[in-house]
Amino acid sequence: MKTEPAIKTAKTCYEHLGGKLGALVLEQFVKKGWLAKGKDTDKNYFITPLGEMEFEKLGVDLKKL
Repeated sequence: MKTEPAIKTAKTCYEHLGGKLGALVLEQFVKKGWLAKGKDTDKNYFITPLGEMEFEKLGVDLKKL
């Protein structure tokens, strides 16, 4: 019987990117300063002013979020 790896390289979960690829994308957005948390203990991230500019350059319509 074939077993699947614990974490897939890329997968979707509901309507977002998950798996290893999703984790790596999130890590890079945080490292570049596009996303941040108010406090380390916060569950959610927010889009920084730099992130707003950079996502717009990529053609992401943030008003749809």
